Amino acid sequence: MSSLTANDRDVRSLYLDLMRRNLTRYGMHERMPAQWPLRRRLFFKTMNRMLVRTHAHRLADATPDGLPQPIVRRKRDLGLDWPAEAETMIGMQRLTSLQRCVETVLADDIPGDLVECGVWRGGACILMRAVLAAYGDEKRCVWVADSFQGLPRPDAAKYKADKWMRGDLFSGILGVPETEVRANFERYGLLDDQVRFLPGWFKDTLPDAPIDRVAVLRLDGDLYESNIQPLDALYPRLSPGGFCIIDDYHVLEPCRQAVTDYRAKHGISAEIVDIDGIGVLWRK
Repeated sequence: MSSLTANDRDVRSLYLDLMRRNLTRYGMHERMPAQWPLRRRLFFKTMNRMLVRTHAHRLADATPDGLPQPIVRRKRDLGLDWPAEAETMIGMQRLTSLQRCVETVLADDIPGDLVECGVWRGGACILMRAVLAAYGDEKRCVWVADSFQGLPRPDAAKYKADKWMRGDLFSGILGVPETEVRANFERYGLLDDQVRFLPGWFKDTLPDAPIDRVAVLRLDGDLYESNIQPLDALYPRLSPGGFCIIDDYHVLEPCRQAVTDYRAKHGISAEIVDIDGIGVLWRK
């Protein structure tokens, strides 16, 4: 890395900035795909109206007159809408933070692979693979862990915090097929042997996953179950100096409770750092 010229660094920065903007469709106008059935179109419109109402105080500066528009940069900054086309819904701030985490473990030579549990259309994983490509890292893998069927049906008897939600409620939206996620990697020229897929429910795939060490662990599972299971299986493999990133920590109580319980049980005292008022991270 020290041998790179200023121009090399500028090109790398431009490439990764362009990746983030494309993955979020930042500042771009999106149209719902013509092949979507009416029910799905109505669901997206309803969810986006609900998100605007819920986060109106955070979106007040989105436009000069203070009225949020269908597609505005502020919503994509914070990941406060459900994109019709974008490969990620986590927003520019969380995506930029993820890039910095990967760059930090590369610079500090923290051993391990990059793992996301709960990938939706694959955008965050695509960015992690892009960072490895930009820095010429040919040893680490990006692990793409998802059921590719949506959320599991909550096991309320075992995970009481998950009684709030039906597991099949968003399956039609959150359940993106593996073939589609692979196609999204291919779209950016980033589907290769350094991308590994772990299809299935976390309880079945993660405990025996062939991952020796982890440098960046990103969890986006919404439910208590879908956060505690990856923590149980993979946090012990997170290298000292590695990052644990939790999406929706500030907005989904079951997610936050799983993190609180796990940290308390294992005596984890590392400072939880806010990213954008929604996601958080800490460094092991």
